[in-house]
Amino acid sequence: MEGDFIKINEWLLPLSWLYGLAVKLRNLLFDVGVLKSRNFDVPIISVGNITVGGTGKTPHVEYLIELLHQKFRVAVLSRGYKRKSHGYLVASANTTVRDIGDEPFQMKQKFPDITIAVDKNRCHGIDQLTSDDEKLDVILLDDAFQHRYVKPGINILLVDYHRLIIYDRLLPAGRLREPLSGKNRADIVIVTKCPRDLKPMEYRVITKAMNLYPYQKLFFTTISYGELRPMSPARPLSLKDLKDLQALLLTGIASPKQMVHDLSPYVKRLHPLTFSDHHHFKRKDVERINRAFAALPSPKLIITTEKDAARLNGVEGLSDDVRKHLYVMPIKIEFMQEQEDMFNENIIGYVRKNSRNSILVKGKNDHKPQNSHSTGNGPRTISFRNN
Repeated sequence: MEGDFIKINEWLLPLSWLYGLAVKLRNLLFDVGVLKSRNFDVPIISVGNITVGGTGKTPHVEYLIELLHQKFRVAVLSRGYKRKSHGYLVASANTTVRDIGDEPFQMKQKFPDITIAVDKNRCHGIDQLTSDDEKLDVILLDDAFQHRYVKPGINILLVDYHRLIIYDRLLPAGRLREPLSGKNRADIVIVTKCPRDLKPMEYRVITKAMNLYPYQKLFFTTISYGELRPMSPARPLSLKDLKDLQALLLTGIASPKQMVHDLSPYVKRLHPLTFSDHHHFKRKDVERINRAFAALPSPKLIITTEKDAARLNGVEGLSDDVRKHLYVMPIKIEFMQEQEDMFNENIIGYVRKNSRNSILVKGKNDHKPQNSHSTGNGPRTISFRNN
């Protein structure tokens, strides 16, 4: 099984050992309190991973936004990877992808009424968000599992089914950014990008191999695709409309393997054209895209992701033929094994019990509420493990 998922460079294992020592020392400093993790008086849900490359963070954060924003006042805080700005910045209608990065930009486009902010210093970003909006109910931290200066109320660890961390090694021999023991900080572990036809035996094998503690909950999600949206004045397309078409799949994401697998049956032939994650398209890339699409026989189209579309939208030099046939494929996640209600209840219950309004009410009735902890940085949100 692991041979299909992970490629290990055995020659780099000594360097991985040294890297592991450094990471273990850093984690130990947090564990013993030399480096401080701050608690905040607002519910904080962190979504992240311990591997290099994509595990589906953005669609999972978007799932949480959709789940919570009708009932609560929600903000998302990201570091804004590869943005050209600095410091703390709140997205507005005029904010560009260069200002905040492609993933926050994508979320702002889809959820214009949600506060989307970026700050490399997450503690500073949380302070700013809570200061600017006293009615804020919950903050979603995007890609912050290893940002240990913040102690979230719920820590969600994402694990790519195609690169299971239990079979991986530390950088640079493998893709792990910290030892496997780092998973023990998670309250929720989600195995992402699972095939829809995952067998019951595979669930059991993965569940046993993950070796989680009783306080940790394990979920499985798969990718779901929405209607294809044209970037030109044209009608949307469903997957069923693609059966006679040649398709150029243009991606700049970390792991397009599952997308290639899922879309191939719907088209006459799929032609993947892949770039690195968060890739900024340059003139030579545009020329490569134009040539690749021109070489395909008609009828044809280009399919790209929402994240890539955010970066392609302002790119100059794309041919008229490319722009005319460029479609965006929305990606969502679905829970497997009928786990969705359980996940939703855990998340909503945590936010409802630990909102700032709820804490104020508890404080009036009981100055020492149960399950609360104090670190000198304000009231600790009720731990998910105690819910």
